[in-house]
Amino acid sequence: MCGLVGIINLDGSTPDAALADRLAAVIRHRGPDDSGIYTHGNVALAHRRLAIIDLKTGHQPMRIGGVAVVFNGEIYNYIELRNELERRGASFSTASDTEVLLRMYLEYGMEFVARLNGMFAFLLHDERRGLLIAARDHFGIKPLYVHRSERCLVFASEIKAILSHPEVRAEVDPDGLNDYLTFQYTLGTATMFKGVRKVLPAHLEVFDLSNGSSTSRRYWQPRYDIDHSRDEASFVEELKFLLRDSVRVQMRSDVPVGAYLSGGLDSSAVTLLAAAETPHALTTFTGAFREGPEFDETEHARAVAQRCGATMEIAYPTLREFIDLMPQLAYHMDEPAAGPGLFPQFIVSRLAAGRVKVCLGGQGGDEIFGGYARYVIAYLDQALKSAIDGVDRESGLGITLADLGPNLKYVNQYVPLLKRFLAQGLFDEPALRYFSLMDRSEGSLDAFSPDFRRAYDRRAVFARFQSVFDAADTPSYYNRMLNYDLMTSLPALLQVEDRVSMAVSLESRVPLLDARIVELVARVPPAIKFKGGEMKYLFKRAIRDLLPPTVLNRKDKMGFPVPLQQWARGAARDFFQDILLSQRARQRGLFDTAAVSRLITQDAAYSRVLWGMLQLELWHREFIDAAGVQTRGRMN
Repeated sequence: MCGLVGIINLDGSTPDAALADRLAAVIRHRGPDDSGIYTHGNVALAHRRLAIIDLKTGHQPMRIGGVAVVFNGEIYNYIELRNELERRGASFSTASDTEVLLRMYLEYGMEFVARLNGMFAFLLHDERRGLLIAARDHFGIKPLYVHRSERCLVFASEIKAILSHPEVRAEVDPDGLNDYLTFQYTLGTATMFKGVRKVLPAHLEVFDLSNGSSTSRRYWQPRYDIDHSRDEASFVEELKFLLRDSVRVQMRSDVPVGAYLSGGLDSSAVTLLAAAETPHALTTFTGAFREGPEFDETEHARAVAQRCGATMEIAYPTLREFIDLMPQLAYHMDEPAAGPGLFPQFIVSRLAAGRVKVCLGGQGGDEIFGGYARYVIAYLDQALKSAIDGVDRESGLGITLADLGPNLKYVNQYVPLLKRFLAQGLFDEPALRYFSLMDRSEGSLDAFSPDFRRAYDRRAVFARFQSVFDAADTPSYYNRMLNYDLMTSLPALLQVEDRVSMAVSLESRVPLLDARIVELVARVPPAIKFKGGEMKYLFKRAIRDLLPPTVLNRKDKMGFPVPLQQWARGAARDFFQDILLSQRARQRGLFDTAAVSRLITQDAAYSRVLWGMLQLELWHREFIDAAGVQTRGRMN
């Protein structure tokens, strides 16, 4: 795992290598083991390395045959690709996956990217053709951002490095702000910073260095070509194989590997599969709060660890740590985070970084296999409409109210959302209905100032939402929901995964996010994936022999809850008031002071609103108010 920076001077001049190095120093926490600089023509590349594979000879930037690269991530199938290249006559001078990436490009050109199984972001300079190529992995596990001005292009793994360039100014992007208020993440290429955009997951961008022109294309996407020729058992068997194989290749490392273990289905399955691939006891890392059983899943995590003989390390985040760390975490995140889970995830990552250098986690399972209660709510909505007018709105799924009955227990924590959702728009189009489920602005807009509320354009936000929701090539409502979450909410969660691990120089891997798994699940008929309205039905079938029954049959999905409202109404009240009711916040004009004051003492249903406002204010302080981005380095 690493950090990278790239600068292209559009006037043809050679970029200042010292400047590139200073930008890379801002993200030194991503790679404290090694550094390097490359300049050629109007291109400068800088790299900070966290050594995981080929500890001695994997130095970057790496240059072969007139092509240079800086690379962040891991290519898990690099051994298989290396063997293929050797059969075609290639010879290697290192044992690194970086050299495999370079030689794949030299052998196959740009088409090679789709054949990589891994998490990656890279900048590749083809000196022969005068091109710079930027790419990200299939799901956006690894980040890459770019800023363009009249004189230069600046790329980096984290936005803070771009902001350190003397020609870049930190300004709020209004669309990004509106997206965050609505979803608590930004859509498409947008970020919270004007003029800074994401390179999208599964995209490859090519820049012509002679004139600065660029093209972008998507090299991979799930294809929802439903395979009706296969039965449920055959899909389950193939999924079992792919789950085992993905964990197997992601265990490849020249340094110790551990696993995050929450006690939920996803991390438990990954832990058990990983334990089967190692000859020694796997070390697992779990987090819980002492504020009550509703914030503690260690009982379930312990059952998994005992089943596979793993050792357990447990972190108990505290209120004092929350108060002390939140400004630093705002800095490391670059953009406001989607949920309070950021804080305990960092605490567990910090614990893991003291024991191992690589940690496997369960991110992606909910988006791939349908693990959110909102899918049940959406189909309760569909079933109600079908019961009223007799129209089957998704041929082949045919979920009725009777089918959903046993699974409605999953939504008992979401009664306020259910009341609001079913109270209006019952017969609206699917895009509007799912937008209503995803929209978090209701309940939070009242806490913003009248000027901000007048400027907030919900129709424009919905138009951006719809462009993503309707992009999936499938008539299935269920598949369109899954695809939307895979393209939007998952990258927001992966941003947290990346930042909290990189802040402590830990590599986090996510074996469920394997393109082969997603391609398989996309072909499975929705009637099998969402059988009877059961969340994660197919996944549960595939892992049922692995997990302890008490974990497999859990109905209390927790998702690392944080006692945020308890703290805000108790010992942390002064902290929230000092931030959200400060003179700086009042002068900013974003919040309604009286509404915020009431919010701090209201019930738990509004804790996510409170979190979003805290994140916005801390983000403004760290980036918009600051005279310049400072290098904080590795968090301890």
